[in-house]
Amino acid sequence: MNDFQWSNLINPEFYINLEIAGHRIGLYVVLFIVFAETGLLAGFFLPGDSLLFLSGIYSSELIKEFHDFNNDFTNVFALSSLVALAGIIGNFFGYWFGKKSGSYLFQKEDGWLFKKKYILESQAFFEKHGGKAIIFARFLPVIRTFVPIIAGVAHMNMKRFALYNILSSIMWAFSLIFAGHYMYRILLDSYGIDLTHYIEYIILIIIALTTIPFVVKLIKSRKGRK
Repeated sequence: MNDFQWSNLINPEFYINLEIAGHRIGLYVVLFIVFAETGLLAGFFLPGDSLLFLSGIYSSELIKEFHDFNNDFTNVFALSSLVALAGIIGNFFGYWFGKKSGSYLFQKEDGWLFKKKYILESQAFFEKHGGKAIIFARFLPVIRTFVPIIAGVAHMNMKRFALYNILSSIMWAFSLIFAGHYMYRILLDSYGIDLTHYIEYIILIIIALTTIPFVVKLIKSRKGRK
């Protein structure tokens, strides 16, 4: 922690390898970040997609903090399940917050982190896609933080929200973690390429892939207002 830099806050590898008093706590930090990004307003800037992909690469080390199942597939499955559960709980919390105090967000003044446009863009996204927005939003930075809140503000049927919430969290966690783990194994075993040596490039690629759709949508929505 003595070498901490503010840039570490957007570096998923920093969270995964975090230690306190010589004990790794990366798994629990990852779970909290997943919860925060989907359940707390302050979590939208955290590295969600790249964090999950890298968690797949470091799955063996992470899951051992909880329990070593002595089986590669079981370890990855267990890690994905824990992350999915954190995402489910986070979305439920966001829904509850939106239902109880959503109107406050539309009156809140812009600050250093919070921008009202995030809420308005998420609302438009939700109104366009309905319940499916819960699934789509999981794979879109920023949007995934605010859509559950908008669902709560709109008083979306709880059972319907729960269904989409559970499905989306499982799809998000399992797809990214399994992709990270098995892409790492295949490239290492078959071609001798160790992805841990290219973490910076992986992060940039994932950020680009997940951000481009959001930017394109934002540009189209602004053109539509003119």
